[in-house]
Amino acid sequence: MPHITVNDNVELFYRDWGVGAPIVFTHTWALSSAMWQYQAMALAEQGLRCVTYDRRGHGRSDQPWDGYEFDTLADDLATVIERLDLHEVTLVGHSTGTAEIVRYLARHGSARVARIVLVSSALPLMLQTPDNPAGIPMAAWEEMRAQWRTDFPAWTHQVADPLFTVAGSASSISPALVEWSKADSNATSVKAMLDLSHAVSETDHRADLRRIDVPALVIHGGADEFNPLGLCGEPTADLIPDSRLKVYDNAPHGLYLTHMAELTADLLEFIKS
Repeated sequence: MPHITVNDNVELFYRDWGVGAPIVFTHTWALSSAMWQYQAMALAEQGLRCVTYDRRGHGRSDQPWDGYEFDTLADDLATVIERLDLHEVTLVGHSTGTAEIVRYLARHGSARVARIVLVSSALPLMLQTPDNPAGIPMAAWEEMRAQWRTDFPAWTHQVADPLFTVAGSASSISPALVEWSKADSNATSVKAMLDLSHAVSETDHRADLRRIDVPALVIHGGADEFNPLGLCGEPTADLIPDSRLKVYDNAPHGLYLTHMAELTADLLEFIKS
């Protein structure tokens, strides 16, 4: 299996499919880069080079004790881009992966980046604070962490339905695909999740979003229960100087599977434009 060794000797598993203009995908927490394989396969068939990699603590990458704050994760992304000698890259992230992209641009600049796509973003600030009253209260984060410490698989089971379905509607994906996603999630390091949850909840990306100097496409589900449109998608698009927001009406957080073809088409159109 191909791996890239990053600064602290952590090995990251990656896939490198196709030839052409490069795309690097960053995945959400508690899943691996396998979540992107349907988009990556389709876009590689359209003449693009698609690189997906497992974040430390996830999938087939190493599971070190630490290194789960966004500075280190952004540096890991930079190492992937540099080791593969990629230029004019399109960065595509989902949820937690969108925050890695924003921090990468803040730390490493846009010299190698042509454009970014932020899907179901975990931005700009997830935690409820006096100047972010719509955020998620700290008590909810602590309750989730307490469950992870004793029964992480129970949590992955609980979140699977709202990840891929909208309340009152039937699922648009098969039960087998949901089970595949649960199995992928349960391979994640619980220590990684605990640490990463602090980075996700407490990091304020607003200043970094204002400084982004490449075109951005922000895609968000109108029925996202995890990262609501009004908390995440809309303010993210408002803060980025050159951005466009596309809302998938009645789409949940896991729209990379529920709206697979639509997302692939939008990625291709944005990259080709």
